[in-house]
Amino acid sequence: MNLPDEQHLLAAIELARRSRGNGNHPFGALLVDAAGEIVLEAENTVLTESDCTNHAELNLVRAANRRFDEASLVGCTLYASTEPCAMCSGAIYWSGIGRVVFALSGAALNAMVEGGEESELALPCREVFARGGRVVDVSGPHLESEAQAVHEGFWG
Repeated sequence: MNLPDEQHLLAAIELARRSRGNGNHPFGALLVDAAGEIVLEAENTVLTESDCTNHAELNLVRAANRRFDEASLVGCTLYASTEPCAMCSGAIYWSGIGRVVFALSGAALNAMVEGGEESELALPCREVFARGGRVVDVSGPHLESEAQAVHEGFWG
């Protein structure tokens, strides 16, 4: 992981902290273009908007699809405070985003959540992407202790 990746992941973790402060689940995501500029940010809004699909990554993909064409998104990187779930991974794949970097692994998150596997569709993003017809580069987990701190005391 290089310095820009680390800085962007720390920003995604901060978005997760902000999401929690806004009354939602502690997840955040941001999109960086091919030039290394942050072009979009998103928080989780599941609780405040009463929509179970409003994960940070899916909110980001929706905004990205409204703003950019697929050719532009191939050169973008999505940074996520936590590994994208199967639903979000599918959306990332269909959007055309070419790279994903995440902090906390889905397995580590699942270990923190009360109910364990009952409350999670445990399918790593790499497995979702591997089933597609194009490559999505994945890097992570990174900075797990920093990302885990945002979740402490939230689940259960």
